[in-house]
Amino acid sequence: MNSSRFIRTILILGLLVASGCEKRPPAGADDAHDMPQAGDAPAPTNRVDIPPSVRQNLGVTFAKVEYRNVADTLRLPGRFELLPTARREYRAPMSGRIELLVTQFQQVESGTPLYRIDSAQWRDLHEQIAAMQASVDSMEPLRQAHRVHEQSLADKVQLWKDRLAQLEELRAAGGGNAAQFTEARATLNATQADLAEVMEKDAELQAQQKQAEAQLRSLQSRHDLLVRSSNCADTHEGVSPGTGFEVCAVAPGIVESLGITPGGLAEESGLVLTTVQPDQLRFRARGLQADLGRLRDGLPARIAPPQGGSVDLQDDMTGPLRIGLSADPDERTLDLLVQPQFLAPWARAGVSAYMEITLAGGQEELAIPLSAVVRDGATPIIFRRDPASPDKAIRLEADIGLSDGRWVVIRSGVREGDEIVVGGNYQLMLATSGSAPKGGHFHPDGTFHEGDH
Repeated sequence: MNSSRFIRTILILGLLVASGCEKRPPAGADDAHDMPQAGDAPAPTNRVDIPPSVRQNLGVTFAKVEYRNVADTLRLPGRFELLPTARREYRAPMSGRIELLVTQFQQVESGTPLYRIDSAQWRDLHEQIAAMQASVDSMEPLRQAHRVHEQSLADKVQLWKDRLAQLEELRAAGGGNAAQFTEARATLNATQADLAEVMEKDAELQAQQKQAEAQLRSLQSRHDLLVRSSNCADTHEGVSPGTGFEVCAVAPGIVESLGITPGGLAEESGLVLTTVQPDQLRFRARGLQADLGRLRDGLPARIAPPQGGSVDLQDDMTGPLRIGLSADPDERTLDLLVQPQFLAPWARAGVSAYMEITLAGGQEELAIPLSAVVRDGATPIIFRRDPASPDKAIRLEADIGLSDGRWVVIRSGVREGDEIVVGGNYQLMLATSGSAPKGGHFHPDGTFHEGDH
């Protein structure tokens, strides 16, 4: 605010204060009893008008009175950081040409297509699966033919065994032909050899079938693993060899970086892109090792925004304290971590703020931001918004106590939930300075009493 505008604002506020003290006749009054008498003086008031136009010009903002442990609060600067699990990498499951389907900083949901890869390995995998499936399918008819051949040879062996047994009975009875016996024995041996060869071949076919089935299962498992890893199993386009292999987002997030240019070639396991979940945050501050005796896991902590910004001072977050696993022996510090139970809109990775740890054994008292207190000479002044008239502020002498540099205990004159002027309070103080009558005092309800209590 430049000097001329500041002076103009003070003049406006002065007129507002003066107008708030005048007694105006009611509209339509024409009776002498309804008109102010010449000797009447305006009633003292500690109220100042703050209509919307004044609040906008002065940048008036409010903070609510709340209970806080001011005496036993440890405040430390720190910053937000992403949790280790907030970032996710998407790598190429096979080598090929990449077609990106998203842009950097794009919001994605689970199942959103991220990129498509045109890979010869993907097509080869489908061809291998088809060829192996055909091989497995052809094994059973071939084995069935061998089983028929084996059965016929087995029947033939049994036939010649019976014939040989008959010839032996004839020989034992003194008859028979030695040549027939020899021929039958030779034929039986030959048939048994053929049967053994067929059985060996069937065993080989069975082994080949099992091997082919195992290879088919391996290829199918790899195919299914790729499909599951793509997170596009419900979209047939994502697994079609003709359209390429499509990869979808596993979890919601924002595309943080691209590891390859559109149309670029990616090696197997090469980084394609990364996504991040910006709401997966924690707050890290560094405390002194000397405070270890006062700190423990689970103490209540707040994450408060820094002063002087556009963020409401009371737009804070809470969570339990976690003490780091190790300390810095050179700087004699240790990490203190808080994962907020909820996130305020202003929380971002890298944003600086303050960790306020409530130590054990403290007592909560009514407190207001220290910036709400201004001094008129040596007198601390606050402005409380009139609960009965939001367009008015009540000037009060602040009965303040202990301060931690950010909050100050307020002993009287306010209640929990009252709104206290934080922004624009200095201008209000200048506009109302010297307006209080001498020889009296105001009560918190705005009434003026002459003399002391």
